Amino acid sequence: MLKGGIHFNISERKVLLRLFDVISTLVVLCFVSNTFDFDYFTITENRWRWVFVLVLYLTVFATVFELYDLQKSSKLDKIATGIVFTVSTTVLFYFLTPFFTPELPNNRLQILYFYFSILFALLAWRFIYLSLIVSPRFNKRILLVGEMTDLNNVIRVFQQSDPHYKIIGYINCEKQHVHIDTIEDISEFHIDNMSEVIKKQAVSEIVVISNKPDTITPEVYHDLMQLLNIGVPVREYSQVYEDITHRVPLQYVGMDFYKYFPFNRNNKNRLYRFLQRVFDILISVFGILFSLVLLPFIIIGNLLANRGKLFYTQKRVGLNGKVFKIIKFRTMIKNAEASGAVWATKNDTRITRFGKFLRYSRIDEIPQFINILKGEMSLIGPRPERPVFVKELSDALPFYETRHIIKPGVTGWAQVKMRYGSSLDDSLEKLQYDLYYIKHRSFLLDVNIMIKTLTTVIFFRGQ
Repeated sequence: MLKGGIHFNISERKVLLRLFDVISTLVVLCFVSNTFDFDYFTITENRWRWVFVLVLYLTVFATVFELYDLQKSSKLDKIATGIVFTVSTTVLFYFLTPFFTPELPNNRLQILYFYFSILFALLAWRFIYLSLIVSPRFNKRILLVGEMTDLNNVIRVFQQSDPHYKIIGYINCEKQHVHIDTIEDISEFHIDNMSEVIKKQAVSEIVVISNKPDTITPEVYHDLMQLLNIGVPVREYSQVYEDITHRVPLQYVGMDFYKYFPFNRNNKNRLYRFLQRVFDILISVFGILFSLVLLPFIIIGNLLANRGKLFYTQKRVGLNGKVFKIIKFRTMIKNAEASGAVWATKNDTRITRFGKFLRYSRIDEIPQFINILKGEMSLIGPRPERPVFVKELSDALPFYETRHIIKPGVTGWAQVKMRYGSSLDDSLEKLQYDLYYIKHRSFLLDVNIMIKTLTTVIFFRGQ
């Protein structure tokens, strides 16, 4: 087998981060309890519940504060703030649940031991992670083979999605070679030297880019088969694209579109849909009750800043293309669309100051719990769009109406992965995320979206 060095896939790095966050924390706490006068948290056979609760809190809050975002985890200055927030919140919740955790110690120094032990453990492990795992020696070295007309975009996708991919070169198999500007650190190789290049460059994986049936000739196909037989991973670019971006690659979908849309069987799974509906109702009832606490403050803010109707309704397209009226707290000035429907944009001047707060905190979405109780929406799904924009986008973007095969949601995969969208290109990217959710939706993905939504609210990233 040809060897391309040691490398870690995306899932492996995330597992490493989660696993050693827990291991380093427990090791440091054990060391501190055996070395210093610290007995608040001790790991014994009859106190396993304390460990379980700590691990649960640590994992959940580390996810909320984005400690497992691989882009941010690659830079200590970006992850340090998240570590402090994670430790502070974990320790606070641990202290506030004495039924499951040890009672607060009389000696307050014990609290400091506990807090700084976890903080040191996470900082130390992340420093080791940056020094070793993120090191270039563990990068996955990629050789591109096939069509290279869109090479710059391919490189950008890898760089933006996963910093641990290293494209070392490419082999252009097109009959009519298009001039490609020299790209730093990326070399062009000849197809006849492919095996030699893989050995010398320690290639970890070959990624084949082929939208035209005649790009990969029988000779190239034979060479790729030989390399696959001796253990060199060979993958198609659209598969890699979906894995690293978590989007369906619509730009590569053609007449064989059906192979890109083997939609998840959970879309028809009655048990999944029943549990999802139960969850929708429970969360909606809780959300409406919680909104009653906020309502007096929202009314005051609306009277002082918005000066108009509190609620706002608008037609949206839902399940199977059925139009319904969505309910929101009003965030724009009166007659914001007197001249017709207009795309909302970043820093939209029609949004009031109080409206910005409602949007950034996602409080403006709370009335949509009524739509969920009526069965028009779900908690998680593609965001419903206005009929006029649906027609416009359906004409411009293939498969846009596929979003309507499930209920629209208050939050969704596109909402937690994108900051803002106000153009056709942004709509294409959002559609790719929405189709990815429809294709892969599951209980775990729903939980992931809920946690990321909580992160959006905490960091005021609403739109």
